[in-house]
This record gives sequence, structure tokens and C-alpha cells, in this order.
Amino acid sequence: MAAWHIYSVHIALSQWMIRLSLFAGLSFVFGLLIGAASASTGELKRLGDAAAGSLMLESTTPGLYVEAPMVATDVKISVSGPIARTKVTQRFHNTSDAWVEGIYVFPLPDGAGVDTLKMQIGSRFIEGKIEERQKAKAIYEAAKREGKKASLLEQQRANIFTNAVANIGPGETVVVQIEYQDVAHQDGDTFSLRFPMVVGPRYNPAPVQTHLVSLDPSSGFGTLDPVPDRDAITPPVLHPDAGPINPVSLTVDLAAGFPLGEVRSSYHPVTMTDKAEGHRIISLKEESVPADKDFELTWTPAAGPAPSAALFHETVEGEDYYLVMLTPPKGADVTDIAEKKQPARDITFVIDTSGSMQGTSIRQARDSLAMAVKRLKAGDKFNIIQFNSFHEQLFPQSVAASYTNQQTALSYIQQLDASGGTEMLSALTEALSATPAKKHLRQVVFLTDGAIGNETQLFDTITRMRRDARIFMVGIGSAPNSFFMDRAAELGRGSATHIGDLSQVSERMSALFEKLENPAVTNLQTDWPGGATVEAWPAPIPDLYQGETLVVAAKASSTSGEVTISGTDGVTPWKAALPLDQAQSRSGIAKVWARKKIASLELLNRYPGADREAIDKAVLDVALTHGLVSRLTSLVAVDKTPSRPSEEPLVTTDVPTNLPAGWDFEAVFGGAATPAQMAPTAPMPVMRKAQADLTQMASAAPIQVGAGLALPRTATGWQSKVLLGLVLMLMSLMGWRWARR
Repeated sequence: MAAWHIYSVHIALSQWMIRLSLFAGLSFVFGLLIGAASASTGELKRLGDAAAGSLMLESTTPGLYVEAPMVATDVKISVSGPIARTKVTQRFHNTSDAWVEGIYVFPLPDGAGVDTLKMQIGSRFIEGKIEERQKAKAIYEAAKREGKKASLLEQQRANIFTNAVANIGPGETVVVQIEYQDVAHQDGDTFSLRFPMVVGPRYNPAPVQTHLVSLDPSSGFGTLDPVPDRDAITPPVLHPDAGPINPVSLTVDLAAGFPLGEVRSSYHPVTMTDKAEGHRIISLKEESVPADKDFELTWTPAAGPAPSAALFHETVEGEDYYLVMLTPPKGADVTDIAEKKQPARDITFVIDTSGSMQGTSIRQARDSLAMAVKRLKAGDKFNIIQFNSFHEQLFPQSVAASYTNQQTALSYIQQLDASGGTEMLSALTEALSATPAKKHLRQVVFLTDGAIGNETQLFDTITRMRRDARIFMVGIGSAPNSFFMDRAAELGRGSATHIGDLSQVSERMSALFEKLENPAVTNLQTDWPGGATVEAWPAPIPDLYQGETLVVAAKASSTSGEVTISGTDGVTPWKAALPLDQAQSRSGIAKVWARKKIASLELLNRYPGADREAIDKAVLDVALTHGLVSRLTSLVAVDKTPSRPSEEPLVTTDVPTNLPAGWDFEAVFGGAATPAQMAPTAPMPVMRKAQADLTQMASAAPIQVGAGLALPRTATGWQSKVLLGLVLMLMSLMGWRWARR
């Protein structure tokens, strides 16, 4: 009887466990199916659920995606003399049925002084406010948490910005407008401006472990990341086969201040309309173009050389600001003397052969390098270093520019191809470590697209190792990293050249050779009227090469007398004087001065022994006083009325960019594209003239400060859990049949 009782209890327990597991399995499956249904109709979707024309981004859950908000951009550039004022209007349209936060990474010229942020939601207008970076971030995060629409504009590099827009409702459009100021570039008789349209993918060297006890006292090891903000500067990139996105419309109102000669768009077809002498409207021939290559406009005077000297003035809040633009003269007699005295050169050519250079870029680089080698003169020495994941030197050390060595180099250049990573640091170190031949002028010429994220490492290396070398940068491709090019050339006391098309190789490399082959204008300085309190930037003034224009911005307490600029042109001293009371009135000079001061202070940060705390304080003070976005300040705009219901989750999506024109996707990323990179996209939407929407801006809404809040994860991997539930149900049924037997 005892045994039978034990057996009966065992059967009862087994049947109870079976019923429990069956109930758990059914509940598990039904619960997850309900969750799956809500996920498929909410913010997370399968690729098969995507509507035609949507762009799907990978979520944290495998197999599920988020529809990204679409971006369209309208650009209006007004040029008045040397000052260029640009309005960039972006339309974020949420095509999904979820509340989203869009984060868009975009480029601007590295000299841009960003000072305005405006946002439109329906009929409401909100104007941004400049704040210290951390405070602006806290304001934005608080607004995001409270369901308020908000926009945060931050500088990640001098030429890379992020625009975060929170709480865009299902099917809703938010219009964001920023404004910035810059100075048109002058080189000889040619003026130019550049509007970058795409942030090319950056090669970011991996973090490394280093034996620094101060980082981790317990182990003596720590991790140093050469690109600590890699996530902020690396937007997702859409595969070119998926079709272009992010359309851009662009118009330039060019009032040069002199009769115009040739006006040319380097990379985009345009239409032009004359308004008056020296005044022309330039628009893209197509209403909009994909944001996959930079826009460049150049113009020259109608007759004779461009003005060689100009002085501009603006008074803001009782302070007088000046902008000096001067092209040092170079007469034939001075040139003859300079050429006779010119020393032989020891040139190291460094060429980027990484994956981002594959296609058009490597052909431009090869042609440019071959042209440079052919131009070498008797008595010169040279070497070539190529780099990708590794670097390789053609000769063990610099060799004479003999016919045999030149032919060896030309054969080597023709077989160069592009693949692998962009480990530029080792190549730069190799080039600067070389011991130059005695009595030779030491020059380093870099040919690269600059697609790297560890610019700071390169700048520090140039500052530490340059010695007497001059560094010249040649930016290759449709979207070069102009910030890296210009700053490296400035630290290297050289110059930068951009080549965006094969047709420009001969013209622009010839201009570069003129600079390489002629002495720089050195020992430049400005002298202001005695007794005047003056703060002028850049400081110190860099060397100038043939055809380049000196641009100095100053805040001075005097409006009378003369400003004198002097230097040494080759072997001959020269001097020029400009009367202050004859300066032309222009708006925006104060902003130019502030931006140049910030750039000069940031450059001083690179030098050993710099008082970084004092420099940061000075940068912050200038940026806040003049309302500029900088490394330490941001623009934030917040709508005071909450729009997202508290029960609705918020999904964060990085808005993708196009691959720069001429780049090869597989060479850059390796392997096939992911589903998100190949998701279908709609034909480029016609860019509605968003400028009209923002002509009348209401006063800024009150901005609340609050703590930030991390975004929640809004879904689970429900498919695998449904399968687990079905397995539990099957096991329950098998147990039930066994129990009945």
C-alpha cells in the first residue's frame, strides 16, 4: 500500500507539473505574440513590413528595424565682398509611426562661425540659445525626457557638427535652420568658397592598451583611445546601390565688389543670372542634388589682376573690428634673385593608398604624384612613402632626383592601388624622422583624402617632430577632410590644396609646385597706430607662399592712422600701409575676428607647455560673448509645450549619409552591405523651399534646465522566445501522453 501511495503521489505531481508547463508555454507564446504585434505596428519593424521608399536602420534587436527620419537641405549663401553668410535649412520628416529622435552628422567649412539655430514645428518658431556645452546638453536631455521638441547643435570637429532633433511625431516634419559666417578664400587672382555636403567615413584607429600606472593602479595598464568621440563622427553610410538620399538645393548670391570675369562651379552644373555689374545669382541646375560631394565656386575679376589689398571695418557695441586682406607683391626682379638663391630641396612624398582612396581618388593621387616627381630639379633629393594598414618606403633614404631614380619612382607610382585601413600616423612619423641632406630645404607633401578620426594624434606629432620641415597637404577626392588638411598645413608652416576632379590635377598641382619651388614670405607682422590697444589674429602670422593672401582680423581701439604689414619676400624686405579711415564698411567682421581668435587659441593648445585651462577659459569667453558654437559651446532650442505623450517610447536613430562620390563601398567597409545599408529608398523628394518657412521667427521660447535621461530599450528579441514557448508546449504534451500510459 505504501508503494502504491507513493506511485499515486508521483503521478499527481507529474500531471500537475505538466499542466503548469503547458499553461506557462501557452502564456509565454501568447504574451510574446501580443508583444510582437505591438512591435510590428510600433517603432520596430521587419524588413518585409517596410513601406516602399522607407529607410530602415538596424535596432538593438536582431531582425527588427527602425524607419529613419528623412532629411532634405536647402542652402543659401550670400557673398558680400570677402564675407560669406550661409543659411542651412534642414527638414526632418519622420516616415514611421513612432516618436523618434533624429541625429544627423553633417560637415561645414572649418572656418565657419555658427551663431544661429532656429526651429519650426507647425506654426510655432523657436530660436536657439548659445550655452556652455554641458549645460546645453542637459537642457536638451531634459526636454527630450519631458516629451518636448528640441534641437541641439554641437561641434564635434571644427568642420563636423551634429544636429539632434528630439520627439518628432509619427508622420511629422520639423524644420531646423542654422546660420554661419566665413571668409571667401583668395589665391592670386582667384576667389573661392566651398560648401561641404557629406562627412566621409573616417578610419578610426583602435584603442590600445598602454603601460601607464596612473590609468589603472591595480594592473598598471590602461586603454588609450585615439578617437574618444568616434561614435559622434561616424554616421551610418547607405550603400550607393540603394539610391541617393539627403537631397540638397543650393543658391549663391554673389556680390563680389568688383566686375566679374569667369565664375565657375567645379563639381556641379549650375545656372547663372546677372543682377548688376559684379552681382550674380548662381543656382544648381537641378532643383536638388544628392549630398555626396562638396560644392565649390570660384570667381575672378573681369579684367586685370584681383585687388591686392583691402581693409574692412565694423563697429559692434562700441568695439571696432578690422579685416586686413593683402597679397604681397612679387616682382620679376625679386623672383630672379630668389630663384638664384633657392636651395636644393629634400622632398618626401606621402601618398594615401587606403580603401577610401579606391576609384577616382587613387587615380587623382597617382597623377598628382607622377607630375610632382617629373618636376624635380637637378640637385633635389626625394623619397616616396605609401600607407594603408601599413606603410612602405620606396628607397631606404632620400635619393638624388636623377633620371634613373625618377623612372623607378614613376613605375612604382603606376602600380599603386588602394585597399586597407588608414594608418597615417606611422607614415607621418617616418617622413618627419628622416634626416635631411645638408643644405637642403626640407619639405613633406601629403596626398590624402584625410578620412581619419584621430586628427589630434597627427597634430601633436607634427608639433613635436616637424623641426625645420614644411608640410604641404593635397586634399584628394569629392569630400576631403578640409579641417585636417588646413590645420596640418598651418602647423607645418606649409599650405593646403584641394583636388576634387581629375581635370584639376594639372592646374592645381602646377600652382602647388610654384609654392614649393619659391621661398615663402616670412617674418610677417602687423603694426598698428601708436597707443592703440590691439588684439589681432592669427598670432603668430603663418608663412605665405606665392599668390596667397594674408588675412588678419583685429579688434583695435583706434580708427585713425595706418596699419602697416611687413615681411621678407624671398630675400627682399617689403612693407605695405593701409589707412584705417579708408576701410570699407562690412557686417560680420566681428564674427570673423571671434572665429579666428578661437581657431588660433585651439592651435596654441597643440604646443608643448600650453596652459590648456587658460586657453579653454579664453575660448569659452569668446564663444559665449559672440554667440558662436565651439568645442566648448553649443546651440540648443526647446519648445515649451510637450508633444510626445509620456506613455509613448522614444526611438533614437542615426540619420545615414551618402557615400562620397567616387568612393568604393566594398573597399571602404569590406564585404557585402548589411540589410539596413541596402534598404530601399524613395526617389529624392523635391526640396520645398524651406527658406520661406523661416522668414518670420518668433522670439525664443523659455528654456528649462534639467537632468538628462538615458533612452530606454523599447523591444526584445521575441521570435526566439516564441520558439522557446513552442518547445515547452511540445514537451508538456509529450509528458502528458507518458503520464496517461
